[in-house]
Amino acid sequence: MNKELFSANVKDKVFKIFAITCTGMALLTLLILIVDILIKGLSRINWSFFVNLPSRHPEQSGIYTALAGMVSLLFITLIIALPIGILSGIYLQEYGKRNKLAKFIEINISNLAGVPSVIYGILGLELFVRMAGFGNSILSGALTLALLIMPVIIVSTREAIKAVPDTMREAAFGLGATKLQTIWRVVLPASFGGILTGVILSISRAIGETAPLIVVGALAYVPFIPEGPMDQYTSLPIQIFNWTSRPQQGFIDNAAAGIIVLLVFTFLLNGIAVVLRNRWYRKTTA
Repeated sequence: MNKELFSANVKDKVFKIFAITCTGMALLTLLILIVDILIKGLSRINWSFFVNLPSRHPEQSGIYTALAGMVSLLFITLIIALPIGILSGIYLQEYGKRNKLAKFIEINISNLAGVPSVIYGILGLELFVRMAGFGNSILSGALTLALLIMPVIIVSTREAIKAVPDTMREAAFGLGATKLQTIWRVVLPASFGGILTGVILSISRAIGETAPLIVVGALAYVPFIPEGPMDQYTSLPIQIFNWTSRPQQGFIDNAAAGIIVLLVFTFLLNGIAVVLRNRWYRKTTA
């Protein structure tokens, strides 16, 4: 018995050391990459970098059109994905029947959240670029990204609504509220923090996507601001990808600076999501 206990303790300690070592190596690699990016890119972070157009001269090149394209792309993406994703989550959780078909749909929605983004790009190329005839417009990119983030929004909406206690619904029904009134005035306010967290996390995923945009025809060089959904566009990840393919060191430094800007956006969105999740958790457990 003592030998078995000793063996179990040794295995536990060995696994703990192994796990700590792997975690430390991963964090060290990430730290090295971030430090390398900061060293190369911080010198290029200035006002002109944000307001200049793309140029063949690295010291004169900026991310103005890429930022404008990224903001426009995310705006149209959210207009498309938010209502469909949230309403789908509400229907599946509150109205949908619990049968084999519903379970099949739920499993596939969860699986779609893990599909590689390039697959969505291929789907968007066939559906929106070719069949719908939208070409390589910002609308094609937004529809493709909407497909990409919609499963995340649906799953997060369902989980947030599922966390609302049934006693709140029963109390609303007891006061004479209808199903719709209960959802609108009780369930959604109580689950708003969780839904918003899922939406922000889905945005942080979409903001860094490059593969689906390349597939649907986003341009690497766009010297103008998109003025409508049918205009051609570029995005910050596409601009970074373009700079990294150039041989000049100046463009590599520009790419590092663009990565810093993208990381700031991503960390900011994830930080907001964490704050909202914690506030919502404290509110629901109070």
